[in-house]
Amino acid sequence: MKAISYARYGGPEVLEYGELPDPKIGPDAVLVKVRAAAVNPVDWKCREGHLDGMLDAVFPVVPGWDVSGVVVQPGVSVTEFTAGDEVVGYVREDFLSRGTFAEYVAAPVRTLARKPRNLSFEEAAGLPLAGLTAYQVLVKALQVRRGETVLVHAAAGGVGSIAVQLARHLGARVIGTASERNHEFVRGLGGEPVEYGNGLGERVRGLVPEGVDAVFDTVGGETLKVSADLLAPQGRLASIADGDVVDYGGRYCWVRPDAEDLLRLTELVEEGVVS
Repeated sequence: MKAISYARYGGPEVLEYGELPDPKIGPDAVLVKVRAAAVNPVDWKCREGHLDGMLDAVFPVVPGWDVSGVVVQPGVSVTEFTAGDEVVGYVREDFLSRGTFAEYVAAPVRTLARKPRNLSFEEAAGLPLAGLTAYQVLVKALQVRRGETVLVHAAAGGVGSIAVQLARHLGARVIGTASERNHEFVRGLGGEPVEYGNGLGERVRGLVPEGVDAVFDTVGGETLKVSADLLAPQGRLASIADGDVVDYGGRYCWVRPDAEDLLRLTELVEEGVVS
């Protein structure tokens, strides 16, 4: 098969395009013909070796965790999918090797769900990692409830924009940080935009003097410190960007493959909740 791969850690110059063996299909996996794959910041972090302390690399590594495509062949124990099914997946394993930037990927069924019927393959490929991150932080980590106020950082970004829509669906009031040029976009998602930078705490307090019930941090650093100070009593804080969140009593979140969560996201896309 044709694939992009790298045989050592490094910058973009280590990427190669060429022939690699077709992937073997494990008992609990399916062979997917890749129609589209999305690029995420974690891909370059993996390529440069920043996750080496967490994930072994089996070179050559095919990068990429997000995918949409068509099932070609199910593994011998698979009952969830059959040949011809259109799927999306967050195909992360506990090592780096068999990614999605290739013609085919062997995807464990725990990483897959059916593709939303109302999305193209290209649109659907951008859903899994960003969507699962937003869903798992809001629903599982922060446990956002109707009537609460949630602060979402980088609300116009890939994760943030989905988080705004999901939090609104959960019945929350959403305040979202964004640059001024993206304020109308955030409003269109159902959020109340506030400008980044100096004075952020005062701007948020101007909207919610009593503090916010939950903060979804995607930035870290000084933004995390300001966020902790904006919490109402019993407020919850979660970050996907800065492990120091635990020092403020919050949770550090790392998205995980979850077929049930991904199917729920597919349903929400089809219902028009997430766009």
